[in-house]
Amino acid sequence: MEPNTQRLLHTFAALADLGQEIADNADFEEMLRASFHLLLGSLAIRRGAVAEYDRERGQLRIAAMRGITESGQTELPLAHDHARRLASLGSALSFDDATKEAERFLGDQKEFFGSVEIELLVPLVIRECLIGVVLLGEKANGEKFNEGDLEIVCSLARHIAVGVHNHRLLEEVERKAEENRRLYDGLRAIYKETVHAFAAAIDIKDRYTNGHSVRVGKYSEIIAREMGWNDEEVEGITIAGYLHDIGKLIVDLSVINSPERFNAKESKEMSRHPAAGYEILARINHPYAEIPLMARYHHERIDGNGYPDGLKGDQIPPGAKIVTVADSFDAMTTDRPYRKRLPLEDVFV
Repeated sequence: MEPNTQRLLHTFAALADLGQEIADNADFEEMLRASFHLLLGSLAIRRGAVAEYDRERGQLRIAAMRGITESGQTELPLAHDHARRLASLGSALSFDDATKEAERFLGDQKEFFGSVEIELLVPLVIRECLIGVVLLGEKANGEKFNEGDLEIVCSLARHIAVGVHNHRLLEEVERKAEENRRLYDGLRAIYKETVHAFAAAIDIKDRYTNGHSVRVGKYSEIIAREMGWNDEEVEGITIAGYLHDIGKLIVDLSVINSPERFNAKESKEMSRHPAAGYEILARINHPYAEIPLMARYHHERIDGNGYPDGLKGDQIPPGAKIVTVADSFDAMTTDRPYRKRLPLEDVFV
């Protein structure tokens, strides 16, 4: 078989192995080490190193190496202007050719390399940006790198560069996702605190049921958890419990604070609050879409004798049923001006 054909087949096999290594290995550091050793093995190179470029810190971090340092050092300074020049050159730089950039790089790193001779420096470049370098020592057979060898090295290096670049993209996506998660959690906490404060403001209007809305929210949360609802659903129904009586803001204050049982006119006025609450809440883009309906339906009854829509049975959403139970429980277990609270044993009959 002709040497060129052998070289092409060897390159193809090495690229296939490297591509599989990059695809299969979830551990980035292990992938980088395996890819680097595959590169060394493909040309029987005795020593070398692969390093990532950290632009913010202006340094190279050695990710994998074999027999290349006498100092134990794993970080090398690399000025931004030097990194830009390396990126602009792009291809493998041979120190035998006394390339200006290669000489400058080697001269800067004498303490790191000691007496070790480096034959090739291969910039890892993606979109004209340096993301790392590959340093290669002599071949085991003592021969110099020929054009075919450089083709293999550059092809494998490009695959390593893609692996490093993809890892960085993934890290950036994960970092952004974490930032967004923290932002969302912060906004959600603010939202919940605001809802809690609003619930307290609603209850202040009614001197006889102070704390009612907050308690209904807590009871709704407990019931939903006991029923096996997930965290998001529980949070939504808790907020619905806090806001279920928001419609009372439009009810005449004299009716709300009446010390007697409501007469027909007062009952009609009070019965406006579920629909009014729905109208208020429906204008807000809630994280939990069912909140307005839970407020609207929390006075519906299974037998159809509730209000405002006279729903019955399965027409009433499960969330609204939970808020209804929580609301009723709190009403029965707190004092009202026209009656005392009921004993728990009577409530649970």
